Amino acid sequence: MPTRRIRRAWLTAAAAASLAFTAVAGPARAEGLPPDVPQSWIQEPRTTEGAAPPFSAGAWTEPGGAASPGDFTLSPGALNGETTRRVARLDAVLPKSGVQNLLAGANRTAVPWCSRDPFGTAPDPDIKYCLRDDDSVSREWVPQGMTGVSDAKDNELWGEAGNIQLYASYDGYDPGRENDPLPTAGDCTEAELEADDACNQKGVRITFVQSRINPATGSPEIKYRHVLLGWTYVNSADHISFDGLHASEYPIQRGVHAGGIVWYGNYLYVADTRNGMRVFDMRTIMDLDPDGDPATHDAMGTDTDGVKTTANVQDKTKVGRHDNVWYSFGYRYVMPQVAAWKFKATRNNPQGSYACVSTGAPKASYISLDRSTTPDRLLMGEYCRPKSGYPSTGRIASYPIADLEGRSADVPAQGWANYLPLTGGGAQGAAAYDGTLYVNESKGTDEPGNLWRYTWAGGRLAQTGQAVKTARGAEDLYVERGTGRLWSLSEHRPGTADDCTAGHDAGDPDGKDYCQRVLYGHKLSWIDGRP
Repeated sequence: MPTRRIRRAWLTAAAAASLAFTAVAGPARAEGLPPDVPQSWIQEPRTTEGAAPPFSAGAWTEPGGAASPGDFTLSPGALNGETTRRVARLDAVLPKSGVQNLLAGANRTAVPWCSRDPFGTAPDPDIKYCLRDDDSVSREWVPQGMTGVSDAKDNELWGEAGNIQLYASYDGYDPGRENDPLPTAGDCTEAELEADDACNQKGVRITFVQSRINPATGSPEIKYRHVLLGWTYVNSADHISFDGLHASEYPIQRGVHAGGIVWYGNYLYVADTRNGMRVFDMRTIMDLDPDGDPATHDAMGTDTDGVKTTANVQDKTKVGRHDNVWYSFGYRYVMPQVAAWKFKATRNNPQGSYACVSTGAPKASYISLDRSTTPDRLLMGEYCRPKSGYPSTGRIASYPIADLEGRSADVPAQGWANYLPLTGGGAQGAAAYDGTLYVNESKGTDEPGNLWRYTWAGGRLAQTGQAVKTARGAEDLYVERGTGRLWSLSEHRPGTADDCTAGHDAGDPDGKDYCQRVLYGHKLSWIDGRP
């Protein structure tokens, strides 16, 4: 197995055609695999791709009108059984850590109410957490989805731990992937990789955040910790291994975007935009540094070959098992994917465009949970920018989330399905509570975003009140029932023309405080009381 990341075998039609016409050989990773696990690195879910029709008004009705719930039907991933076996095999080799232990050892500190202000002229939120500087301005990791223990448990406690939020970030910086989408190209040269470990395709990470009382000082603190998400596979030496998350989403986006996440019971659902959802289990968080000292390179277990292994969390350039050593891009914790849900319908969205068709598989741009209904429902919606021939403003629908735990049969959308009333499109997140649908619309880097409110009337979504101005780069939404807060997070960072230096406040010429990333919450009662 090579020690550097090589582009995987998933290809767009254009890329496959290019390989065929140029007679380029397939990726090196495809060679030497044991016959019982062919192409075991190809990740699930993988929804069937179709050609976009020249005009796709199809089922389109109107902004806010009814959409077809059948298009949202989810099917269990084809590799769910194999994935279960691989995770069990990995579980036998690597030690685990529970959520509470992970939180107790959280190694990063967030600061409430720092000077960073992505809100500008918009009203301040009820609460604001500022991430550590490197997370706040990272070019590599871009925050997107958000959930928390209020989604996970009815009593909003994980054991005895409360006040927990989770957010997802995708790897937004990868020179190799940006420059060459074909699988024959590695990410970086050895020199580039040595100079910048961000060249690795790391995929997605989840960040656990907790507001708590420090037991040693008695003072309040906000601590957090990153966890790498992984995909298990069997390598060419017939060893169980893991990689970061990746998907066939080029050129619309490069990799799994993680635009929405939902923590429900033991499971974490992660949106995979073009394919469906990936599923993770809080009971299988692997700990590659159990003694908490990265320099000791702790002993791990043995795979079926009986060979002893160790772990190295200091080397940030490798992932998975190499020469009997486990790597994880420098992360202590890894959570492997345990299952997947894919769209049953064929995907017909045009490549290279944010426009959406009105029929066929939707995009899983964001997901959230509504615990105010019976049964609890998972919401899924689309980010779309309408254009000529593609009028869809983005569809949104809901599923009884308990039905997703079985993974043995198709799960259709039930309850309702609508087109969003956003005529300009661009919904970044949506959450429902007590009959109101809240939708975040980002307006780019030069103005605050819009938080819209809608209610259902006669099968349509109707706007309630005016847009509430919120953060620049506003993303996913999460309802924290006990505090009555609607949480979100901002994605933009200073540093480039596209990321908040243009149009910044005159008092902040470098963009340092203009839009660095924060987690924030508005009171639902305040939002609902706005005109």
